[in-house]
Amino acid sequence: MPFTVPEPYCWDDSFMTFYDQVDNEHKGLFQIIFDVAINPICSETLKKCLDLMVAHFTYEQGVMIRANYHGFPAHKAAHDEFIGKLSRLTAPVNIDDVDFCKDWLVQHVKNFDFDYRGKL
Repeated sequence: MPFTVPEPYCWDDSFMTFYDQVDNEHKGLFQIIFDVAINPICSETLKKCLDLMVAHFTYEQGVMIRANYHGFPAHKAAHDEFIGKLSRLTAPVNIDDVDFCKDWLVQHVKNFDFDYRGKL
């Protein structure tokens, strides 16, 4: 069952992984997707969104590798698929793509990231 996308779109305690750096980076990811939503014509904001996602996924995957996390292959595949979609977006970003990104991050954190809580 999918999780509800918060409105207004922002990180809250229900998204806590209990890893400070991951949670802080997630806050930034929610914020940058919100920024794209309120300014979909700005290519710089879209580029920053992609850059922040790539940086976060790289960090998170590194932690998973170091911890020999069993769910790494599926988790990385989900990251790669999302980056593929995000990297094809151009400004102005249409609302359906913004909504996809919002929903993807919510579902990913609560379905994938929550699986590694206490295991890294």
